[in-house]
Amino acid sequence: MFELKPISGSGIPGALEKAERYRLLNEPDAAESICLDVLDLDPANQEALVMLLLTRTDQFAGAHGASEAAAKEVLPRLESAYDRSYYAGLIAERRGKALLGANWPGSQPMAWHCFREAMDWYDKATGLRAAGNDEALLRWNTCARVLNAHPHLEPRGEVEYQPTLDD
Repeated sequence: MFELKPISGSGIPGALEKAERYRLLNEPDAAESICLDVLDLDPANQEALVMLLLTRTDQFAGAHGASEAAAKEVLPRLESAYDRSYYAGLIAERRGKALLGANWPGSQPMAWHCFREAMDWYDKATGLRAAGNDEALLRWNTCARVLNAHPHLEPRGEVEYQPTLDD
């Protein structure tokens, strides 16, 4: 096992800039590693926690997609109730988008549920927002447009049992 090398406190701002750059270059695993280095030094760093959550959601649709649980484990560490609600919505929305692109049985109803869950979280965040902060409303509208554009998405209903073999 290799022992990780700690970064310096004065290097945190530059490290977070690099993490953002790696996210933009579609290298979320590198960005996640940087966030973990920052959080080893400053466990309550809100910018690093948000970036960590985002890097984990960036990986939802990848070949080695991150788990929803890995992203959700960051939520309790966010200080504001607004951030916890808003980013819970973002996790659900991004999971829904990943499922929308998936091609396996049950992914479409699961995507619908994820988008609806996101909309519920965004509604909650809207009630907690600061004046002039419309980001939760904008995300809610994005989810609504996705659902409107994909009318085949619907919740999983009760499926009636249909025997496949004649008795």
